[in-house]
Amino acid sequence: MPGTEENTAAIVRAALDEWKAGIDTHDPQRVADVFTADAIFQGLRPYSVGRQGVFDYYDSQPQGMTVDFRFLETRRPADDVALGYLVAEFAFRDRDPVHLNLSVVVTRTDDDWRIAHYQVSPVPQPPGHRYGAGD
Repeated sequence: MPGTEENTAAIVRAALDEWKAGIDTHDPQRVADVFTADAIFQGLRPYSVGRQGVFDYYDSQPQGMTVDFRFLETRRPADDVALGYLVAEFAFRDRDPVHLNLSVVVTRTDDDWRIAHYQVSPVPQPPGHRYGAGD
């Protein structure tokens, strides 16, 4: 398998750190720039293809939204491809946070590593579960 899990995580983390910085500062262009020109993006709405869809999605998010993430798995199926499976918490000023599973495919481009595929899904919880400090 190409690469080590350690450098695979570093590759994915670098892309997601930039994604996070754009979200935390409500800079949708900065977020969109982390994606490839033909990225498949599946947020919590119908999917889009390309940076404009990413820009529009994050531009519509409320001011003050922030995100934190934690890796569950990484893989490196090829020299120019890294996969990440994570849990992300999107926090808001005026409502409870949203916890999502996040899968990304990061590919090497001419100038850097960029997100080529992004998909989120709700984190399933047992009935009656409330998120706490340990989640």
